[in-house]
Amino acid sequence: MRSRWAERSAGDAGTVTAELAIVLPAVVLVLGCCLGAVQVVGQQVRLTDAAADAARALSRGDAPDQVAALVANEVRGAGLAVQTYENFVCARLSVDSSFAAFALTGLRLEARSCALAGGL
Repeated sequence: MRSRWAERSAGDAGTVTAELAIVLPAVVLVLGCCLGAVQVVGQQVRLTDAAADAARALSRGDAPDQVAALVANEVRGAGLAVQTYENFVCARLSVDSSFAAFALTGLRLEARSCALAGGL
């Protein structure tokens, strides 16, 4: 004599496979977006660090061309804008996201840092 549980699981054998086939792509997509977000956060940290380095270099009197080369070594494709406010020199960097899925949506990262002009 078969139990009810054995009869039910024999009839539902294909539903587990169907549910997995539906859920697995969604899980992979969410995982990919999470990993991409981690990559973008890392890129933002590098951009912020490069902006601080650029502001310090500009405050020491380095030429903007030299600072742009320094920034290009740290963050590929970053654009540098130099601004001055009273006694401060500011460096503003911007770059498109390096994660292709976010870059297609137009995600642009920016960082700005200022340093006292003539500082050490």
